[in-house]
Amino acid sequence: MSTQPPPIVLDPTGATRQAESALLRSHGSAVRVDILGVTAWSVTDPDLLKKLLTSDDVSKDARAHWPAFGEVVQSWPLALWVAVNNMFTAYGHAHARLRRMIAPAFSARRVQALAPFVDTTVDSLLDALEALPDGETVDLRDRLAHPLPIAVICRLMGVPAERREAFRTVVDGVFATTLTTEQATVNAGALRGMLDDLVAARRAEPGDDLTSLLVSARDEEDSDGGGLSDDELRDTLLLMISAGYETTVNVIDQAVSLLLAHPEQLDHIREGRADWNDVVEETLRLEPAITHLPMRYAVRDIHLPDGGVIPRGEAILASYAAANRHPAWHADADAFDLTRVTKEHLAFGHGVHFCLGAPLARMELAAALKGLFGRFPRIELAVPVEELEPLGSLLSNGHKALPVRLRPSDGKPTPAGADRQRLSAPTGADVSNGLD
Repeated sequence: MSTQPPPIVLDPTGATRQAESALLRSHGSAVRVDILGVTAWSVTDPDLLKKLLTSDDVSKDARAHWPAFGEVVQSWPLALWVAVNNMFTAYGHAHARLRRMIAPAFSARRVQALAPFVDTTVDSLLDALEALPDGETVDLRDRLAHPLPIAVICRLMGVPAERREAFRTVVDGVFATTLTTEQATVNAGALRGMLDDLVAARRAEPGDDLTSLLVSARDEEDSDGGGLSDDELRDTLLLMISAGYETTVNVIDQAVSLLLAHPEQLDHIREGRADWNDVVEETLRLEPAITHLPMRYAVRDIHLPDGGVIPRGEAILASYAAANRHPAWHADADAFDLTRVTKEHLAFGHGVHFCLGAPLARMELAAALKGLFGRFPRIELAVPVEELEPLGSLLSNGHKALPVRLRPSDGKPTPAGADRQRLSAPTGADVSNGLD
């Protein structure tokens, strides 16, 4: 009787992310992995992954289709990812119902209405950075990549400005994969408590925000009784703030570090061979915000294209980072190349599970990058790129800090306003259009 080899144990710190992705790909289209003590099938083949993301043979409902759910949810640090009751864990008609109710919050009109706030927020953050002395080292993750997305998602959700930092802290904990089960449980409880308070506040004083919209959907149920339950309402808000914040932080972080580590690519922007759209999409391909997305479950046996079977009831891990760099999908897939003709990626999911917030995220990313490099054309990393430390997470793909010097102190004074002008004009397509 043959036995399966032991699963590949994923590093909870994400310290060797790309080597680990290459190892997973070397085992074929899918391979069994251990993710913090739970066994799942890591899918790294992009064609197979796109098929599974849109197949009725794969569910996101752990309660209905994962026999291990009852045991896992009691002791797994990532239990929140599979135990929430929202669009992220819904299957079939339940998913369609929730997506239909949430989609209006991300309509083109609402996203475009946020554009002035995004631009104003970027300008305010850059004004503060511009006031710093020449040559001073600044953590750009802390001073730009973090505050922009949390301000935007809190504005969208109706979170008061004074509560932003508290939300930021607990959302960071959702993506941490080095917490104990007890620590993760406490963090999840704190986040849910904050969301319950937000719902109560918006129910008492409704506004033109996502929370008020969803509270209305909860309180004024569809004629067929298909409105949001209390759990769905709270957990949908949890999904929105988690997906709309941490992911955008990471891509701003990665895009800046990639451009500074590859000055020849920045020259493509300066000389009109590429535009900020290209930076956004190539960064999403090469360094997606989420390395692995837990979880999905086989509703029936799934036969793999290169042999083998994912048995019914077993968990599936969407390994986006490994799939995006698959050599069969992209030539020279490990290279950062803004002139790449095809930048297709899975960073925002695929098909019916494509991220509703993608247009907003792209708007924020382009605005931040265009503004930063327009103000500070001489910006440089303050440490060698290989010394940038990855986040302690196998899920979230960013750096612990992004130390840069905005205006290196080299004895050459910069004329007033010069930084603001050199890269502020669009080069190529306007970054505010064509991204949604």
